Amino acid sequence: MGWVTDWSAQAACRTADPDELFVQGAAQNRAKAVCTGCPVRTECLADALDNRVEFGVWGGMTERERRALLRRRPTVTSWRRLLETARTEYERSAGLLPMEVEMREHDARRYSGDYAAAAEPGHREPGHRAPVPGPGDTGRSRRRRPTAVPHGARQAAAGPAPARRRRYG
Repeated sequence: MGWVTDWSAQAACRTADPDELFVQGAAQNRAKAVCTGCPVRTECLADALDNRVEFGVWGGMTERERRALLRRRPTVTSWRRLLETARTEYERSAGLLPMEVEMREHDARRYSGDYAAAAEPGHREPGHRAPVPGPGDTGRSRRRRPTAVPHGARQAAAGPAPARRRRYG
């Protein structure tokens, strides 16, 4: 499909009353319904996230949903690049991209700054879940790793649990 840079001309909301998209409460769900079949929903969302738009429904997300997403993914520097790459990967895996388009996009990334940025340490591809080491990171995992001994066997070897004291008050 390709990324649309002038997305506002193709947006489903272009003929709607702008006041309908800047509402509060339950009316936001009606505003989000306008975005459901929009052909440029992803571009709209990326623009709102990159520009930190605070109010209104953009790309099918309310301001609260966008704030939560920005809090969950603070390391994303370009939502456009992330969402565009995710879309390309999806289209490639679904067989929607012809091979020549795939090669042109690869070559364009290779000779642009995006290819070099992808090779930088700390760069995360869409869907990558491993934490990126920070400046003060020791390299040790924050998640507990499973042991080779099953939980029940460990409990039996440790003996009975100590008696708990009840506090009344």
